[in-house]
Amino acid sequence: MGGRTDLEQAELTDLHVRARAAAADVAASLDLAAAAGDTLPVPGNGRTAHLWSALATVAAADLTVARVLEPHLDALAILGQAHETVEPGTYGVFAAEGPGEPLKATVDGWVHVLDGRKHWCSLAGVLDRALVSAWVGEERRLFAVDLSQPGVRAVPGTWVARGLAAIDSGPVDFAGASARPVGEPGWYLERPGFAWGGIGVAAVWFGGAVGVARRLRRASESRPPDQVALMHLGAVDAQLYAARCALEQAASAIDVGALTGAAGWRAALRVRDVVARTAEDVLQRAAHALGPGPLATDEEHARRVADLELYLRQWHAERDQAALGQDVLSAGSPRW
Repeated sequence: MGGRTDLEQAELTDLHVRARAAAADVAASLDLAAAAGDTLPVPGNGRTAHLWSALATVAAADLTVARVLEPHLDALAILGQAHETVEPGTYGVFAAEGPGEPLKATVDGWVHVLDGRKHWCSLAGVLDRALVSAWVGEERRLFAVDLSQPGVRAVPGTWVARGLAAIDSGPVDFAGASARPVGEPGWYLERPGFAWGGIGVAAVWFGGAVGVARRLRRASESRPPDQVALMHLGAVDAQLYAARCALEQAASAIDVGALTGAAGWRAALRVRDVVARTAEDVLQRAAHALGPGPLATDEEHARRVADLELYLRQWHAERDQAALGQDVLSAGSPRW
């Protein structure tokens, strides 16, 4: 996305090669994430476009690898914003809310402890650490947690997904697990990086859609001229161009300090909508143009389609559109 230096291009090329080699392999993906976390920038430091290009590059190669890399980088960015120490190891971010009683944090002597069940904890059984949100009274607070301690147990046998099948995202039970606070209560959701991280996820969706589009283009090159296939390819190209422009504009706005507060949240809703609907259209057009063959006989394409379809459900679709509509009404006349 945007102009890049020769060194940045070389880094992206290396990431693509390594992501291809690590495809669908969680252990190799964790190694890639740990190494990339030492070199890739955080959002808002003047190189946000390069960060998102890296996420998209990895996602275009393999979405399992991207699903490991994205939260690890997000956790490093969160700890940096909070001016907290980054302990060695690989990280996840477990901040989604699920059914039942929420995870709660209390003070036991000099330390905070977590008790309860946390849902949607990707790779909790193999990660070293995680940033976990829990309720402290009526407010949510973020905590850094060592996942190897006895008070943390990933619940087995709950992840039956066909997409991202290797990324077990089942619940985790916490029982008196020690935790270190990261930021004040409410800080996690209020900080500018919350919206920026949400757009970073959209960069992964964009990369996944590019991977599907590349399969469509290869098929178009190998068959006789077909106006319907060309129509789909042209429409996909236009959609991806629009999505890329939205991501590039957001990256530039972040780096000049324009996307904080309400503006950051509004931008996240807009960009995620544009990219998610682009990805859904790419999936549909690829299905119409390619037919059942690649889904039945091309293991890489079939896995990418299933992975992307599940990944896109991190977008809340009509609910996010309604939230954006409410923001439009509340903020006054939009600058259309």
